Amino acid sequence: MASPEHPGSPGWTGPTTQGPARTEQAAPATGPDLPRPGPEAHLDAHSSPSCNSSMTTRELQDYWQNEKCRWKHVKLLFEIASARIEERKISKFVMYQIIVIQTGSFDSNKAVLERRYSDFEKLQKALLKTFSEEIEDVVFPRKHLVGNFTEEMICERKLALKEYLGLLYAIRCVRRSREFVDFLTRPELSEAFGCLRGGQYAQALDILVRVVPLQEKLTAHCPVAVVPALCAMLVCHRDLERPAEAFSAGERALQRLQAQEGHRYYAPLLDAMVSLAYVLGRDFVSLQEKLEETQLRRPSHQGVTLKELAVQEYL
Repeated sequence: MASPEHPGSPGWTGPTTQGPARTEQAAPATGPDLPRPGPEAHLDAHSSPSCNSSMTTRELQDYWQNEKCRWKHVKLLFEIASARIEERKISKFVMYQIIVIQTGSFDSNKAVLERRYSDFEKLQKALLKTFSEEIEDVVFPRKHLVGNFTEEMICERKLALKEYLGLLYAIRCVRRSREFVDFLTRPELSEAFGCLRGGQYAQALDILVRVVPLQEKLTAHCPVAVVPALCAMLVCHRDLERPAEAFSAGERALQRLQAQEGHRYYAPLLDAMVSLAYVLGRDFVSLQEKLEETQLRRPSHQGVTLKELAVQEYL
């Protein structure tokens, strides 16, 4: 359902320089950070706070507080909880269930996902292209020509894959890399955005509710990386006629876009939030003012809706 009109309504960091460090205690170089799935980077040259002269003192304080939080390392624990043999018409393989838990506190949003051995193999090959030196001491469980489906081999591989993920995660530039984050989130995100494109909003939300907390934990150093998924949640809730839930998802996305007016999601998100605030009887005037200021400074951002952006993700 299209969002109603409102009064006055107008019609992933790219790669960084890789450092030589291989351990948690090493130098600050971080390797490639997360580019977004689409054609543009999450940030551009205009996303620094100096380009947002209209920011209030409170907004600037919030921005710098978020900047500090960006570099707080969220520690995760990986478990291979179970494995099952899948038989298809032309293939047979073992599917491993991975559980990802945040350590140090009770984690009510533990992530549960499934990957095949071949998925791990693709991850290893992708990482070797960029981090061959960094992961030279990380042992990847080798392939066996026979015996892959015996209980003994499956148990052995579960332990080896758990250790493999833990070792990769211990290397800062690797855990921040697009390859590693995509391995743990991209299949689910691709499925969710596919459901969104097909108008299956409830199904998309079911997946996003499960994968977004994990994406947030993996990209704590790059908060804007989760903006497309949060905006997809807004679109799904709005089209399911849940304006309050949609507004809440939008607030989370806007919080990650503070002082980043140049982000391609910023103006379309503000436009959607103005409509939702009007429907909910909330303060839409301040949002409208921010939107108008943004459109004056960046006329090229006009005309694209949030839903149009969302359906282009993960194609």
